[in-house]
Amino acid sequence: MGIAAPLVRLAARLGSRKMDLSRLDKLPESLAWPLRRDGVEVDPRLADGQSVRKLASVLGMGVWLVTDAEAGRAVLAEPSAYSTDIRPYVGARGAADGDIGGLGFTDPPEHTLLRKLVAPEFTKRRLEALRPRIAEIVDEQLDLLERRGKAGDPVDLAATFAFDVPFLVICELLGLPLDDRATFRQLGGARFDVSQGGMGAFGAISGSRTFLIGATERQRIEPGPGLIGRLVVEHPEISDYDLGGLADGVFTGGMETSAAMLALGTGLLLDHPDWWTALASGADPVPVVEELLRHLAVVQVAFPRFAKQDVVVAGQRVRKGDVVMVSIPGSNHDGRPGFDPSREPSSHLAFGHGIHRCVGAELARLELQIALPALARRFPDLRVDGTPAYRQTSIVFGVDEMQVRTCPVAH
Repeated sequence: MGIAAPLVRLAARLGSRKMDLSRLDKLPESLAWPLRRDGVEVDPRLADGQSVRKLASVLGMGVWLVTDAEAGRAVLAEPSAYSTDIRPYVGARGAADGDIGGLGFTDPPEHTLLRKLVAPEFTKRRLEALRPRIAEIVDEQLDLLERRGKAGDPVDLAATFAFDVPFLVICELLGLPLDDRATFRQLGGARFDVSQGGMGAFGAISGSRTFLIGATERQRIEPGPGLIGRLVVEHPEISDYDLGGLADGVFTGGMETSAAMLALGTGLLLDHPDWWTALASGADPVPVVEELLRHLAVVQVAFPRFAKQDVVVAGQRVRKGDVVMVSIPGSNHDGRPGFDPSREPSSHLAFGHGIHRCVGAELARLELQIALPALARRFPDLRVDGTPAYRQTSIVFGVDEMQVRTCPVAH
């Protein structure tokens, strides 16, 4: 069955509600504080034992925050009581402008159909075929980092390594030609900045989607070697709008989050030099990466869930129409303070849970498991120079700049 008809029916349903979150020109402090950090550490209120709290009422909608692992997992796994489709809540823009949609902001059956198109790209077997190319990209960026940091000069790890590794991997996966990449690299991080409120509060403003719709149009004429080209050939019934949205979802899930994890993970490991040395010496990176994912939890809130009926969350009654947000850092820190890769392995929600679990989770793991040990081996004496420019009030926590020194300063 093609996806065109269900999506047409979905579009016909949009616009009936009066709620318009794009009217918010400033994010209230009651909603902003869960996104703020002290360095990499989360607000203590996210780990104060209160499983769920009402943050605010916005435009008549109750906004609830879940900070408990069990309750958060239950909310994210619930298939019928919630919707993640934000389009009815953002007025005409959500239905017409193409800034919203894709995997994150659609419900079954539309979501099911869309996910089936991209999920085969992210199987472990398919990703293993990418391992040699990922290792090559990592080595190329390490060479660049070494050249720029020679003689002890500071170099921005975020721009030179942490961003470029996942960016180049995603470009290869999507099949974007080199002349598209210069434009593409300018897009991404701003969509998660919610400091100005409005639709940015849910990461919905995205020039990248418009760009990728254009890339899809070009590949209909000359299909590329990656995901976009394959889907154009194998599923010609998919519109440029829908395929651009899928590609944008892959970019969103696989770019900014991995870049944030590479930079922040490096900084955290350098604060725990025994683990940095262990990686440089060939220790298994898997438990280190899993603990970094759990502790840093760079995706600060999961896709918002809009209650389709009255529900009870951790003993609190949530009314139909309210929105429930699961704090990933709060849930991941539930009874597990601090950073300790030697801790008994346990599950976490860094990639979400349920039908909206990040489709690119295994790709992110693979990149981190390759890149962090390679960085530690190449630069065992790496150190952070100054204070990183941590991104504040952003759905995806990260750094805009992290200066490092790759070798001792010459005297």
